[in-house]
Amino acid sequence: QVQLVESGGGLVQAGGSLRLSCAASGRTFSMYAMGWFRQAPGKEREFVAAINRSGGTTDYADSVKGRFTISRDNAKNTVYLQMNSLLPEDTAVYYCAANWKFVTRSGYDYDYWGQGTQVTVSS
Repeated sequence: QVQLVESGGGLVQAGGSLRLSCAASGRTFSMYAMGWFRQAPGKEREFVAAINRSGGTTDYADSVKGRFTISRDNAKNTVYLQMNSLLPEDTAVYYCAANWKFVTRSGYDYDYWGQGTQVTVSS
């Protein structure tokens, strides 16, 4: 069992930056691939970024590529999402998720989810 707790969300102006953190419980964090997803009001949940167990492989949605960076610190059981050049369309609840398998964009492949953190980007 893995428990995930996101933090770092908030209100920021367009063009600004935020760094989200996701702290995981348990001693097996390094065995999980991790992902970030987001869901805006009235929209379906969408993939944002993912990272493999070692941190050596990452994947990004086209909409955030070049602006967002996913990273992890296995010693701290934490995965991060650095978000730069934020746009109003980045406004959403952001969720981190963990899976045993691999870097994947499908939410169905993830076994554990956090409760989410709100990111609001004003224009």
